[in-house]
Amino acid sequence: MAADEELLEALRQVIDPELMVNIVDLGLVYDISQEQGTVKVDMTLTSPACPAGPQIVQQSKMALEQLGDVEKAEIKLVMSPPWSPERMTEEARDQLGIF
Repeated sequence: MAADEELLEALRQVIDPELMVNIVDLGLVYDISQEQGTVKVDMTLTSPACPAGPQIVQQSKMALEQLGDVEKAEIKLVMSPPWSPERMTEEARDQLGIF
């Protein structure tokens, strides 16, 4: 079983194409769980109508499935609670110029 930090590091490789910040630092990843080689991720988008949504979901799945201990990744989009800029890390805020 992959360590949680390893899973998060894989997801940090997924960049929101509009904001050019990774999805972990943006605060889009809400929950990660593992069970018998399957990783389940609950995540959201910065907006329900985000045009990059399908691309972000697919890239997240691919990033996780490249890890040796992960046989399958299931990405579930959730809209509750809604995303807000408060979920971002300080690094993401700096990248976007939000103080």
